[in-house]
Amino acid sequence: MYERNYELLKSKFSEFFLPTLFTSMAGNICLFVDGLIVSFLLGAGNLSAIQLVAPVITFVNLIYWMIGLGGSVLCSVAKAEFDEEKSNSYFSVALISLIVIGILIAVFGCIFSHPIAEFLCSSQPALIPDVTQFFVSVIIGMPFLCYMMSMSYFIRADGIPTLPFRAILLANIINILFDFIYIKFFNLGIGGAALATTTGYLMGSVFISYYFFKPERTLQFIKLKAGKFFGFLKRIVASGFSSSSTQLYLTLKLFIINILLGIYLGQAGLVAFSICYNSLFILYIFLIGTAQTMSPIVSVYFKEEDFSGVNYVIKKSLKIVLASSLALSVLFIVYPQSLLMLYSVKNPEHVPVVLNALRIFAISYAGTAITFLYTFYSQAIQKNKLSTIISLLEGFVLPIGLAFILSFAIGGNGIWISFALAELGTILFIYAYSRYINKKSNGEYTGFFINKHNDDNVFEHTINSSIEEAVELSHQIQDYIKDSKTGTVVSLAIEEMLVNIINTNEDVNTIDVIVRDNSENILISIKDTGIDFNPVIENENLEFDNISLLNKIADKIDYSRVLGLNSTVIIINK
Repeated sequence: MYERNYELLKSKFSEFFLPTLFTSMAGNICLFVDGLIVSFLLGAGNLSAIQLVAPVITFVNLIYWMIGLGGSVLCSVAKAEFDEEKSNSYFSVALISLIVIGILIAVFGCIFSHPIAEFLCSSQPALIPDVTQFFVSVIIGMPFLCYMMSMSYFIRADGIPTLPFRAILLANIINILFDFIYIKFFNLGIGGAALATTTGYLMGSVFISYYFFKPERTLQFIKLKAGKFFGFLKRIVASGFSSSSTQLYLTLKLFIINILLGIYLGQAGLVAFSICYNSLFILYIFLIGTAQTMSPIVSVYFKEEDFSGVNYVIKKSLKIVLASSLALSVLFIVYPQSLLMLYSVKNPEHVPVVLNALRIFAISYAGTAITFLYTFYSQAIQKNKLSTIISLLEGFVLPIGLAFILSFAIGGNGIWISFALAELGTILFIYAYSRYINKKSNGEYTGFFINKHNDDNVFEHTINSSIEEAVELSHQIQDYIKDSKTGTVVSLAIEEMLVNIINTNEDVNTIDVIVRDNSENILISIKDTGIDFNPVIENENLEFDNISLLNKIADKIDYSRVLGLNSTVIIINK
């Protein structure tokens, strides 16, 4: 008896996770180090000016997350539906839109730089000159940032996860190198730090464009009429807003928190918040790496109603984010002085404020991990309203509401406490909502992640790349099917498909076979990691491609190359 062992899904998760984690690491570590370099070369006090510009950066993040990540998820779903034209449409619309929007942001930002700086410095007007200098230098890099990051999402969805990692790593290494060049050798001050970031985005954009020359890429640019173009863009925005809305709420949250800190704790509070915010870059290495690995896999498997596969991926993802968040919480609660030394915080007025803030802020890490992962999961299973509500609660309503109330009641400490309480409140809402849905569905949905479970008429199997196991499995599945005639046809179809996969590949380790016994038909889903093999098209270049019998006995065959897997769905009517 061959039961599913999830080895194929485990290997695919690992294949995506490590490059995605390294991509996230490259971006977030370099952002973390970038702050260290600025504070080392210019002094920790300059972090306050960078903190005041942070809402602008998160707003741009909102744009490329919403269109780039949202489009890539829909692109993955379209591939799972075997619709290449639609997947190419999402790719074309998302990329063109982000390039245009990035250019508009840069032009608008340069023209209105001084009024924007005045607006950002409403509680600290003395910082307007530094903020203006930093803002102008960083805003001109936004077109390159939008292009590079949106490309990275689609390239990973196309099964080429290492290229985005290399591009983002290159961008951030250049950023760090040019920090020293612009600040130390050209004496450009805080504007040099921003210009170094822009230089990194430019070089990363050039490098990631190598994707268009890779022979294995499947995404292509296609022409669309204006009406159709904006129709696709509307669907992309609707899909991507739920997860990207975290950046919208973060933008508003940062702006309001900056004002409150300026009022209650002054520049020391802004420096403390900048270091707390930078500490999240370490946590986000694991959160973003895990969530962006999970998202396309869950979206494909949920679309194919492989709920056991979804459950496996989400449990694995949850373990990773909880372990990493708890480890960092313990580190910064017990030894917050490590960050003070790294950021060269020496001002005696700043030290106690920063130490106190770090200890309290670190309590929120585990809650951040859960809500962050759940937001991406909700989007992946097309529960966009739920994702939006979670983002709104965790990212804006609870932290801002609590910060206003607690800061008024107990002063500056109330601001730091509000972050942990906001995460706790959001998790309690998710728990209550999941209990409500599970009860309402009469058991159709279960668990904290409100996932469905495979019915009794679904048979899940994993075999090794062996002709003997393929033949034996086909005979076992024949015994499952009540109607002997249908069972014979199903058995023959599975055997024919598996034997061809095994014969045409030398390095396929395991193959997943899922058989769903529906009322009107039998649905067979087969996934493998071999070379492209479309059973609908007989390939004369393959020595063992003798699949004509399968095409004769199957009523429908769909094939797609998705997530770097051959995904074949065979339907046989009863």
